[in-house]
Amino acid sequence: MIVKTIGSAVQGVEAISIVIEVDVSPKGTQFHIVGLPDSAVKESEQRIESAITNIGFRFPRFRTVVNMAPANIRKAGSAYDLPIALGLLAASEQIDSTALSQFTIMGELSLDGTVQPIRGALPIAIQARKEGFKGLIVPASNAREAAMVNNLEVYGVTHLREVIDFLLAPSTLQPVYVDTRAEFANANHQFDVDFNDVKGQYTIKRALEVAAAGGHNALLIGPPGAGKTMLARRLSTILPPLSLHEALETTKIHSVAGKLPADTSLVTQRPFRSPHHTISHTALIGGGSIPQPGEISLAHNGILFLDELPEFSRQALEVMRQPLEERRVSIARAKLSVEFPASFTLLASMNPCPCGFFNHPVKACTCLPGSVQRYLNRVSGPLMDRIDLHIEVTPVPVESLLDHTYGESSKDIRERVIMAREIQTARFNGYRGIYCNAQMNSQLLRKVCRLNSEGEDLLKNAMQKLKLSARAYDRILKVSRTAADLEGSEHIQTEHLAEAIHCRSLDRQDWWDK
Repeated sequence: MIVKTIGSAVQGVEAISIVIEVDVSPKGTQFHIVGLPDSAVKESEQRIESAITNIGFRFPRFRTVVNMAPANIRKAGSAYDLPIALGLLAASEQIDSTALSQFTIMGELSLDGTVQPIRGALPIAIQARKEGFKGLIVPASNAREAAMVNNLEVYGVTHLREVIDFLLAPSTLQPVYVDTRAEFANANHQFDVDFNDVKGQYTIKRALEVAAAGGHNALLIGPPGAGKTMLARRLSTILPPLSLHEALETTKIHSVAGKLPADTSLVTQRPFRSPHHTISHTALIGGGSIPQPGEISLAHNGILFLDELPEFSRQALEVMRQPLEERRVSIARAKLSVEFPASFTLLASMNPCPCGFFNHPVKACTCLPGSVQRYLNRVSGPLMDRIDLHIEVTPVPVESLLDHTYGESSKDIRERVIMAREIQTARFNGYRGIYCNAQMNSQLLRKVCRLNSEGEDLLKNAMQKLKLSARAYDRILKVSRTAADLEGSEHIQTEHLAEAIHCRSLDRQDWWDK
């Protein structure tokens, strides 16, 4: 008897339905799994046999063939245990197979029949609804995540026996219901840190406000102890909240990567990823034999913070150049090509030299001649060009540290950022994939960032004096547009342009004089 069950394979951040055909024949005793399975799928025979026998059913000892179609897609992982087990029981006529074709079923089995969590429940649920299945059966720990998809009955199970009883009597299980909009509306947007903790550093906070308002990449450069990391970790507190679409998109990526916390069904805060500088380029960009999202994709719609930027390997930094421009990363293998979204704000920090005290107002730099340039050259020019704001962070005077008054709160700054983003949302309405100033293409740049004659002269002089590239020219225009948006100005004024040029510290010659 041939029975079909439906599973799902995750490729990138999308899912593809997999038809699992089980044929049990009395002609022989061998067990075969075909359809390009990996080792984890092939090993499922032992797990499934123990799970079936331990709940009182018999494992078919006849010739059994399990075909997973389409056969040209690689099937990986242990999440196919549950649909294969149900197919075996139905093909050996121990359970009724009538209802199996109405559900997408995924889950890993323990030897006692317990159903273990899986990755990618959200994209699997989206695909199941898209293909018109009545419902989705997944492990109970993944049920709320999958139930974020409306118009689909999602059933969470903890044991193989529960699934069998449900197929015989549907009333034994109730679908999990999640009000996605209510879940999103009730999300906690509280942070453990706040900008009012920061003493002084007014120009730095202003630059980070501009970065948040326009989605601009930023680099903090300054001596040890100046507050670079402290300031960087507070940038997420002034970013505008995620929209529901962005929250679902971010949740899908974290679900595929297996990074979604057990008690979380929806990512409601913008991600803040801070990988260590020893990270490999594969872990940063994504990849592997079965491509998985890397840190830049996990930071999608949020912040990727690279502390001590020159300490990262050259290869790891260079592979980010294309994703920074295209806001996505394509990973190609011999038989597979996947694409992960990677629209993130890059925030980095670094010391100005190996000893850390170049341009320090009090301490003298002890580096040898030429060492500053060699240190800065660890970060390539093309990558530096893709960073809009170069922000020089200087130590806070002791008088400011002893000041007991609180500075401006993140909430107040965030309100201005949200207002600036609303201006940009209206401006780019109708332009697909463009939501903030940092994402403008060349055509929009010419249309939106027009300068008066005084501004053109100022920018021309800066380009000639600082020897800026064409990409740096574009970055200055984008930052100046954001500065104007923060003030509600329809046109870019000279002071907005001057502020954008001032935030290109590493383009100044005095950084290269030692």
